[in-house]
Amino acid sequence: MKPNHELKPTTLSTQIHLECLHHAPHSNWAYLYEKETFHLRVRTSKQNVDRVYAITGDKYDWETYHHEHKMPKVANDRFFDYWQVAVKPEHRRFSYGFRFHSGKETAWMIETGIFTEEPEAPNGYYDRPFLHEIDLFEAPEWAKSAIFYQIMPDRFANGDPTNDPEEIMRWGTEPTRESFFGGDLQGIINRLDYLTDLGITAIYLTPIFEAPTYHKYDTTNYKKVDPHFGDLELLKKLVNEAHAKGIRIVLDAAFNHISANSQQFTDVIENGAHSRYVNWFHIHEFPVKVREGNPNYDSFGFFAQMPKLNTANPETREYLLDIAEYWLKEVGIDGWRLDVANEIDHAFWKDFRRRIKAINPEAYLIGEVWNDSLRWLQGDQFDSVMNYPLSDRLIDFLQTDDMDAATFAAHIGGLLMRYPQQANEVLFNLMASHDTPRVLTQLGGDKRKLKLAIAFLLTFTGTPCIYYGDEIGLEGEADPDCRKCMIWEEDKQDSDLYQSYKQLIQLRKKHPVLRTGQFGFLKADMHKRPIIYERYDEQGHFTIWMNASEELALLTHTLEGNWRDALTGEKAVEEEWQVWIHLNPFGYKILLKD
Repeated sequence: MKPNHELKPTTLSTQIHLECLHHAPHSNWAYLYEKETFHLRVRTSKQNVDRVYAITGDKYDWETYHHEHKMPKVANDRFFDYWQVAVKPEHRRFSYGFRFHSGKETAWMIETGIFTEEPEAPNGYYDRPFLHEIDLFEAPEWAKSAIFYQIMPDRFANGDPTNDPEEIMRWGTEPTRESFFGGDLQGIINRLDYLTDLGITAIYLTPIFEAPTYHKYDTTNYKKVDPHFGDLELLKKLVNEAHAKGIRIVLDAAFNHISANSQQFTDVIENGAHSRYVNWFHIHEFPVKVREGNPNYDSFGFFAQMPKLNTANPETREYLLDIAEYWLKEVGIDGWRLDVANEIDHAFWKDFRRRIKAINPEAYLIGEVWNDSLRWLQGDQFDSVMNYPLSDRLIDFLQTDDMDAATFAAHIGGLLMRYPQQANEVLFNLMASHDTPRVLTQLGGDKRKLKLAIAFLLTFTGTPCIYYGDEIGLEGEADPDCRKCMIWEEDKQDSDLYQSYKQLIQLRKKHPVLRTGQFGFLKADMHKRPIIYERYDEQGHFTIWMNASEELALLTHTLEGNWRDALTGEKAVEEEWQVWIHLNPFGYKILLKD
């Protein structure tokens, strides 16, 4: 092997697209997955490289402890292929590089560059000095198996008319941005059996703290349950009864902003620059006022009623952290969904995680971040984020026939490579929420497409969440229409749709491979719409066949072993390992290997 300094750039290969090779020795490219297992990822130009190997060894004794690891191709997007392998170094440290093969050409990539002859190891190689278990990003184990259900309390069920607001609309009428319907915590308690029957194991409640609006995102008192929903004792009852049925409770907190009617902000209005709370907010000038709808202070969006909190101020930060701790200690909730999380400083969220995990290491922390969220998913802030990019791609695929299967698979592959695997396993996957039109509405009211979307959601990597009422066919455009009252009259519910949700949920709960197994596309062709993908691990193997088109489809794929329909038990049609599946328009089949 030649010393590194003798390898000249002019000797580099031209068949391998060297400019596309990429690796970073941190974040989602190189990370500790389990206490003794490290994941390495590398990127190459799409369909340009045949094989990739990770070359690892101990920098103190390379000859004795070096290994070659063949890297499977785990995903691709529009331009690139992605390769990943798990390594377990003997002494919890290792150096490493990569070797690429394309036809007869070979290239090596190490930290100091890219070469056509093997660089002498370990000098210049990437280095992982030591694997510290304390640095491991561990999300709560239960979240990998959870089936969430999102509830807006005012719109779910009215269990106690005595606590209704003074002006209440008749249940089921068209909502406005200001209307109250009287839903409350007792209504949720009364419907826990319904959720248990559906298969739900966790509830995400939008805010329940005292606030002037029905949605409660403009909190006035974070330590008080809004009287229209109940009180502290009723919340404790809800948590206890839910826990007894195997259902966890996650509360929602808006720490980015507070109500303009709060004690803190009204004090600023009254006392201006002399207020004791003046540094709790971002005030541009005094007196505090709103001109033509624009406040002279920072707020959520341009909503004057929601002034933004200054979480860098020590007093404000301690006030909010104390609240977060209080509800875990007092009621025993199982985590937090954190509103507008991307507009709050990272230092706050790092403190937040330390304080919450000290009380309950298994508390599940979900940030509302709508875009690439890697900065929040390094193990020092959130466990998860609301995975709107997934729902956007899936709904775009199903809304029209403009996107082919190859493009859809490329989108999904790109999303999976954004984050470490343990983050993907608990990403908060949803098809719709209180901030989007209803999923059925987005899909043009086509329940075939909705069933297909939910089949994907419940057989995909991550933690699925169902928005209340989607399972019985609720429709609605954007806010306020997407926040309609839940329908409880059985003759007005779509029972067939409900049974589809229930059947898929039970399948996911029965088979761990659908929760934590590896994911990969088997068929996703250009200019076609059907897809086949798989979930597999050492204990089980599923293939999922979907026809995202208006045409009948006959799909075939080579699969070893015996396969059966996971929902009906019917044996799959096969001949010499070729499995044949007929699918109706927007139909699907889920096969399980015997």
